[in-house]
Amino acid sequence: MKTDIRYQAAILQDHHMLMLKVWDHAGSGNTFWVIPGGGRELNETEEECVIREMREETHLEVGIDRLIAFEPDFPSGMYRWRKTYACRILSGKPQPGVEPEVDTADLSTIQSVGWFDLRDPQSWDPLALNDPITFRNLQSVRIALGYETEESP
Repeated sequence: MKTDIRYQAAILQDHHMLMLKVWDHAGSGNTFWVIPGGGRELNETEEECVIREMREETHLEVGIDRLIAFEPDFPSGMYRWRKTYACRILSGKPQPGVEPEVDTADLSTIQSVGWFDLRDPQSWDPLALNDPITFRNLQSVRIALGYETEESP
């Protein structure tokens, strides 16, 4: 059963967006890049969800600037919809955090963090360029923020 909405943050700094390299140890076993985010907890506002998810997954305190995208999730996704917020770093240093629902003392989902230059898709990690979901998610953010669109390599 799909959850309603994934709340994710486009954490932006100098034309770069923070992404998480994750290992789906509880599912497919694949490794891929994602925009940090997740689902709301009971009685949590959308903004509180984004702030909590960023703290858990990136060790960052963020400020939310604005909603930049509200769109259907990908057919293979866990959610029906995705809401993406443009955010800025208030404090902290980005580093791999946790996925409390699936991580254990021995297994961590979030493997690393990386900055993706929104001006230059050709500079992105090949894992992101060759993953259709990651690539489309990055392109969606680029379009929402007014960067020039480019075709998939």
